[in-house]
Amino acid sequence: MEVNGILGILILALDIYAILKIAQSSASTGLKVVWILVVLLLPLLGVLAWFLFGPGGRSG
Repeated sequence: MEVNGILGILILALDIYAILKIAQSSASTGLKVVWILVVLLLPLLGVLAWFLFGPGGRSG
């Protein structure tokens, strides 16, 4: 398996983890929807933004 394939699988796993954590967070439904859309539309940047700023992230 080449590096791009492994990287893609890692990003997919992180996105799934982020989406599950967002759904389980105590944030409002609207905020959850926004964060899930960000993660889905921007897989790498979205998960990084969620980790830093989102509900269930370090500062959320």
